[in-house]
Amino acid sequence: MVSGSSRVVAVLGPTNTGKTHYAIERMLGYRTGVIGLPLRLLAREVYDKIVAIRGPSVVALVTGEERIVPPRTQYWVCTVEAMPEGMGADFVAIDEIQLCADPERGHVFTDRLLRSRGTNETLFLGSDTMRGPIAALVPEVQFVRRERMSQLVYSGSKKISRMPARSAIVGFSVDNVYAIAELLRRQKGGAAVVMGALSPRTRNAQVDLYQNGEVDYLVATDAIGMGLNLDVNHVAFSSLTKFDGRRMRPLAPNELAQIAGRAGRGMSDGTFGVTGEALPLDEGVAQAIMDSRFTPMKKLNWRNAALRFGSIDALITSLEVSPNDEHLIKARPADDLNALKSLSQVTEVVARASDPQSIRLLWDVCRIPDFRGISHAEHASLLEVIYGHLHERGSIPDDFMARQIRRIDQTQGDIDTLSKRLAYIRTWTYVAQRNGWVRDESHWRDETRTVEDRLSDALHDRLTQRFVDRRTSVLLRRLKQKEALLAEVNDKGEVTVEGEFVGRLEGFRFTPDKSAQGTEAKALKSASLQALAPQFHLRADRFYNAPDTEIDFTDQGGLMWGEYAVGKLVAGAEPLKPMVEVFVDEAAGPDVEQKVQRRLQHFIDRKVAALFEPLLNLSRDEELTGLAKGFAFRMVEALGVLPRGQVAQEVKDLDQDARGALRKHGIRFGQFTIFMPLLLKPAPTRLRLVLWGLSSGLQEFPEAPPPGLVTVPVAKDAPQGYDTMCGYRDAGERSIRIDMLERLADMLRAEDSRGGFEAKPDMLSITGMTLEQFADLMQGLGYKAERGEREKLKQAPVETSATESSDQASAQETPTAEVATDEVAAPAEASDEATTSTEAAAEAPAPDAAPDEPEVEVFYTFTWGRQRQQNRGPRREQGQGKGKPRGKPQDGRGKPHGKKGGKPQGAKTFSSRPPKKEKAIDPDNPFAAALMGLKDGN
Repeated sequence: MVSGSSRVVAVLGPTNTGKTHYAIERMLGYRTGVIGLPLRLLAREVYDKIVAIRGPSVVALVTGEERIVPPRTQYWVCTVEAMPEGMGADFVAIDEIQLCADPERGHVFTDRLLRSRGTNETLFLGSDTMRGPIAALVPEVQFVRRERMSQLVYSGSKKISRMPARSAIVGFSVDNVYAIAELLRRQKGGAAVVMGALSPRTRNAQVDLYQNGEVDYLVATDAIGMGLNLDVNHVAFSSLTKFDGRRMRPLAPNELAQIAGRAGRGMSDGTFGVTGEALPLDEGVAQAIMDSRFTPMKKLNWRNAALRFGSIDALITSLEVSPNDEHLIKARPADDLNALKSLSQVTEVVARASDPQSIRLLWDVCRIPDFRGISHAEHASLLEVIYGHLHERGSIPDDFMARQIRRIDQTQGDIDTLSKRLAYIRTWTYVAQRNGWVRDESHWRDETRTVEDRLSDALHDRLTQRFVDRRTSVLLRRLKQKEALLAEVNDKGEVTVEGEFVGRLEGFRFTPDKSAQGTEAKALKSASLQALAPQFHLRADRFYNAPDTEIDFTDQGGLMWGEYAVGKLVAGAEPLKPMVEVFVDEAAGPDVEQKVQRRLQHFIDRKVAALFEPLLNLSRDEELTGLAKGFAFRMVEALGVLPRGQVAQEVKDLDQDARGALRKHGIRFGQFTIFMPLLLKPAPTRLRLVLWGLSSGLQEFPEAPPPGLVTVPVAKDAPQGYDTMCGYRDAGERSIRIDMLERLADMLRAEDSRGGFEAKPDMLSITGMTLEQFADLMQGLGYKAERGEREKLKQAPVETSATESSDQASAQETPTAEVATDEVAAPAEASDEATTSTEAAAEAPAPDAAPDEPEVEVFYTFTWGRQRQQNRGPRREQGQGKGKPRGKPQDGRGKPHGKKGGKPQGAKTFSSRPPKKEKAIDPDNPFAAALMGLKDGN
């Protein structure tokens, strides 16, 4: 033990008492000084502070892997292990002296406590738990108690998602630290990562992220408990146990206090607690940490410093000597002693270590830290190679050093890969720092430092990429500072805020970037909407002034502005007066919402007025009275298309004047449907389906059929009334357009529906059907279709005109299933476009057919199919009232109505009694044709 006339002071107290700052001030009061610190990271921090005060020319930094020693050095900043001995400096300070009790490194701190002294002053800085051992081992010591400058309060358990800003979350394994940092990235925008294994360059870059406010959270190992000064308000423990190199053990209250004390720097109070799977602290432990009351230390780890180098065995024996003081205990074998024991079993090494100088060299090699942490055997194998080079050549060959460094000098890879490379380069950085171990010390120190810096920068980038969402962190920082955020929207709707992509503006709704999740997504949306406020107003002005051609409605009632959905239609008080519901983010404000709502309402009102002008004129005609006015109301309510069966009685009750007034508005009284032909065009039909879907309360609106088709397949599972709203009537497997159905009805009126008739070419032409399809259609309308076959009659060749030849050729063509027509009520072409009433007529006889084999053709005979009463007409529409008039067709006033100029064609009627005056048949009756046929047949 060393004692002398110099002043020895132990400055003890809890964290945040300014002990390290006090030591720096005391050292700079002397001409020379040495300060020993527990971590390379802390040594670098203190070095930078002193350089800022005195300049780099008089300050040295010496650690295991870094050596900066100017020629005129006055002040030495070192790790405790690297402190120079025998310099005779005026001042010596040892920080965190309580590490004398550490199982791994304690013996080094104990050695400095016993043997390191300044010629004028020596300071020991640390916890008050060291008072007893220091007093016993250093009798001349003076004690100075320093009180914490702020309060430390236990706040219990908190979820990471509710962790306050400026918090440090402490983990005790790399995996744990990474997992917490990943969670914070998703929920809080990111976190900086600080671990003792990081290089100073990486650590400083990560700390800068936190200190400058780019992130509000720090995830660290217990390295932050060793004097690192950070602006931390809260410390949360994710675990209360750690692996001490041999086993998992619970942290002692004083160890917890050392870390928790990082919260609240200067005069600012701090809090500490637990998070994750860590159980809440016992009340007594929490109170002890707040009061800084801990069990005093009684034993310090010690290892003999008086080493004997006569032989390897003698060296090992001297290292294992037990202390003879009751306050000291023998330290457990450290990595250097274990490496020495392993190499002592290697014959070649034993042969080389045959003299004190060689044994001293061997010991120096064994003290190379196991930065790689692979295994003791791997580490011992590397040390054997290094020792072989040093013993045989006096230094490590340049080509060997170059190969080792070249393998490590690669910056690609993930965090784990780069961390391993950094650990590997630290070995060679340590080697390059030893005096005389390499030929060109300056070159290899620069080389290893350059590689370490490159790897450090790459690791910092990977850590930042993985654990920091710069986009979110930037936005949150600007929000916190209440600064205006600048948002830009390109022509694709992509939104950038402060240069960071944050999502898309679709119409007046903001969609955040989908890669953001959880709390991160909420924060991102909040910041983005605030920045987008001016953009919403600009876009609303542009939309309000946009022409109607830029706006449209969808088949499901959506309202589109270009490719963006900006609203939807909802049912109004009347079918022709739909309302609008807008899609506008709440953050856009009520002014934007009202402007969008007004513009969309104007659009749909004008659209209804343009497409349903005849119907609106009908509703506003004040000259209509009585039954005509009521019928007009029914037409408006039905959106211009009304199955006759639903209003049979109302039609019957209308007189000719009423009908005439209604026909002036374009209403056609068909046999099957009463409709306005102008409203059967594609555009009104599409809007009618939407308005009908709204007023009917449908969840999903059926789509309109393709425009221009005479018949379409029947829509399966369609809502009742869908065919009518489309302007079609279901008949069999297909639906026929109602205007074409009325033309067909006119043709059927002249046929004998009781005696039977065959399809005429004109019938097939206007429906655009094959004979088989037409038969199915007729059955759907209530007729029976009887299929037959007969021999096809051959016609004698006659001279025909060119026109007649064209007509005959056209009659041979087979019609298609669906015929497109551009005009809703365009008249069908004459029979020159018709097909024959047989399928065989469409085909010419095969050239190799036998001359005596007759050709067969298929034909259908159609008769009215209702069996209830023979003189009843075709089937009613579903929902039609009963009591249809019988007999001859008649108009609304009971007058006979048939073909122009005379009676309908059909068989004569004979009776044994005078003919009874027949009731006239209503010509507007949908069954007029069938009734006429029955009448004529009788």
